[in-house]
Amino acid sequence: MSNGLRRKLTSYGDQGFSLFLRKAFIKAMGYSDDALDRPIVGIANTYSDYNPCHGNVPQLIEAVKRGVMLNGALPMVFPTMSIHESFAAPTSMFLRNLMAMETEELMRAQPMDSVVLIGGCDKTLPAQIMAAASSEIPAIFLPTGPMATGHHKGERLGACTDCRRMWGRFRSGEIDEAEIVEVNNKLVSSVGTCTVMGTASTMANLTEVMGLCLPKAASAPATHAERVRLAEATGAAAARLAADGGLTVRELLTPAAIRNALVALQAMGGSTNAVVHLAAICGRLGFKLDMNLLDQLGQRVPLLVDLQPSGQHYMAEFHEAGGVPALLKAVAQELDQTAPTVYGGTIGDVVAAVSDEPGQTVIRAMTDPLKPIGTLAVLHGNLAPRGAVIKQSAASRQLMVHTGRAVVFDSVEDMTIRIDSDTLDVTAEDILVLRNAGPKGAPGMPEAGYLPIPRKLARQGVKDMVRISDARMSGTAFGTVVLHISPEAADGGPLAIIQTGDTITLDVTARRIDLNIDADEFARRMAALPPAAAGPARGYGQLYHDHVMQADEGADFDFMQAPQ
Repeated sequence: MSNGLRRKLTSYGDQGFSLFLRKAFIKAMGYSDDALDRPIVGIANTYSDYNPCHGNVPQLIEAVKRGVMLNGALPMVFPTMSIHESFAAPTSMFLRNLMAMETEELMRAQPMDSVVLIGGCDKTLPAQIMAAASSEIPAIFLPTGPMATGHHKGERLGACTDCRRMWGRFRSGEIDEAEIVEVNNKLVSSVGTCTVMGTASTMANLTEVMGLCLPKAASAPATHAERVRLAEATGAAAARLAADGGLTVRELLTPAAIRNALVALQAMGGSTNAVVHLAAICGRLGFKLDMNLLDQLGQRVPLLVDLQPSGQHYMAEFHEAGGVPALLKAVAQELDQTAPTVYGGTIGDVVAAVSDEPGQTVIRAMTDPLKPIGTLAVLHGNLAPRGAVIKQSAASRQLMVHTGRAVVFDSVEDMTIRIDSDTLDVTAEDILVLRNAGPKGAPGMPEAGYLPIPRKLARQGVKDMVRISDARMSGTAFGTVVLHISPEAADGGPLAIIQTGDTITLDVTARRIDLNIDADEFARRMAALPPAAAGPARGYGQLYHDHVMQADEGADFDFMQAPQ
């Protein structure tokens, strides 16, 4: 295949004319023939005024370009979608597949010999990895980095575990409106991604674990000079890939590399959202994410990283403790260290180069874990025929085996209307059930699985109770919350047959979630379910509804999956 500007020529029926026309137009930008004869590195620009997590992207782009040009290649910046959690309706997850499709097509349509994909906020890195998994050119990733922390009345604040904690205090009446406004000004003190082990930090770390970005690129703070130097080094690596070739994402992400990611996910207190994203990435690669393996690893690999919401620290401390390389060294016995990286060498080489940080306690040893269990457990049972997940490291120990009466909400809207009513019939021993909040039902599988504690109970001091749903939960959230119940209620899943007053048993030890009715009644209710509701009549909404898959399949589009 041709390289540089000769790559991917527009079809005019005359290849010579196609190149002639392309060079004529690009010279309008002031490029010389010398520049246009060099290998091309594409740089995806995900800056947006709607995306503060990507507020440093313009600076990172300039540093990447510098690294590319210092190494003899030509940088070409191109825009793509940019998705922010708080500025995407109905949800950011609704748009992840669209961003993946757009990024893939732009990489395919435009001439580039390698590409730098800059992403940060929760759905951007997964979308970009999904896109690159279907591309024939090498891709190297550059996370935007975690934000700084703020302070309020002597305590540190960081988005977004503290967002939820402080909002919970406001709902329960512990702090007043004037103070919550003050807190609102301090929670997000700089550009960058959430500074706890939420989905953004989890996916950045996993990108590094899988060898797709440079060492320490996941954790260097967004506002530090080190982040800019990493951007320049990423550009240099991309220039080498453009000139000499290298492994593609499809070649890098073998089942062994995905297994390494699952090991790290269990050890780091990572987000439940990572399971959905990894499942989608695996689907693009032509194999299924092994949920049984994920659960088995959670029983062997304990929680080692002391970060909120499973611990107490923030990403800056994780970085200072050695970041992902130090974590890889801590779990080295569980890794396939022969897994290659996009920048050359293997994960074993990364582990061998680690210098220990004396006295750090953020990244523990396997013999001295923060908690003896892994981050995530996979549940089955009559309510979850195709599985569900729980972030057991952030759950209440006393609720890990619990039977309670179901209090059912039929939709996010229903929950919003009734959850804070003083007339809601609910006690702390009950189990809150939210349905029709999955990929199809919401649509877009919102992060509504973290149902708020009903206000009447919050005022009584209740901090946690069992909550189950077909929705997702922010990686920054905490509590005894069962998520991603598959299939979802809107796709004929058993969640649809629960009635308020039924009892449900959660047994994390036995890895089960069950509705306690006899088999005949269960079958009768399932048979009586109405047909699935029709989706939107046009546009992307119709495409999404007709083709989105279930959570255990990554909520990707069926037509985007590789043959298995």
